[in-house]
Amino acid sequence: MGKHNLFNLDGKTAIVTGGGNGIGRSCCELLAEYGASVAVSDLKLADAEAVAQKINESGGKAIAAECNVTNDDHLVKLAERAAAELGGIHILVNNAGGGGGGRENPFKITVDDFAWVFKLNVFSAWRLSQLCVPHMKKDGYGSIINITSMSSINKSPNMSAYAASKAAMNHMTANLAMDFGPEVRVNAVGPGATKTAALASVLTPEIEAKMLEHTPIKRLGESSDIAGAVLYFAAPVSEWVSGQILFVNGGGIQTLD
Repeated sequence: MGKHNLFNLDGKTAIVTGGGNGIGRSCCELLAEYGASVAVSDLKLADAEAVAQKINESGGKAIAAECNVTNDDHLVKLAERAAAELGGIHILVNNAGGGGGGRENPFKITVDDFAWVFKLNVFSAWRLSQLCVPHMKKDGYGSIINITSMSSINKSPNMSAYAASKAAMNHMTANLAMDFGPEVRVNAVGPGATKTAALASVLTPEIEAKMLEHTPIKRLGESSDIAGAVLYFAAPVSEWVSGQILFVNGGGIQTLD
């Protein structure tokens, strides 16, 4: 493989869920920069359209799709649109998710709330993978990247639903790698504390200082840091890497306790 092809995504199509902001937006923009056509999926259509517009104005190719990943009809239509309008599906970034933030008091969270976190974080990624893999196998190239979390291995208070769902995503990643090979690789990126709107809702200067005490690279993550790891898994450079979880965390552990 020539050095110029290691990260070349020309002719490839990517779907990114939760692509309208934060980590998802950075993934969309970086994948497009390296040649991929991108289906920008987001719960808020206006946010997806803004990202797609920026990519198109920069000389790339993108479409915007409104998608609630807990709605099966939306997932089916997203896969169908990406394949029809962009010419196939080769890369899937399961980024949309939610929960956590230290808000899951086990004495207050309901069974329905707990189940919803799994539906959002695990079931949607599994289902969209199921829909996209036939397209990937047909074209002989596929890379699924699941966005997990350091919470999947950390121990924190009031995080049981979110942390359990992300731990499930880790193991699902490894098992689907067995199911979908050899054409399709399945890996995961686990962000540490990354500057997104979700983190901003709970972050204080005191919490940040405590996080950095245990972080060798003395800063919190940026969404571009996570996108770089996603690019690695999406591109040919990682063609013999599957079933792996890459934690991007500045070398440390950042928790909310």
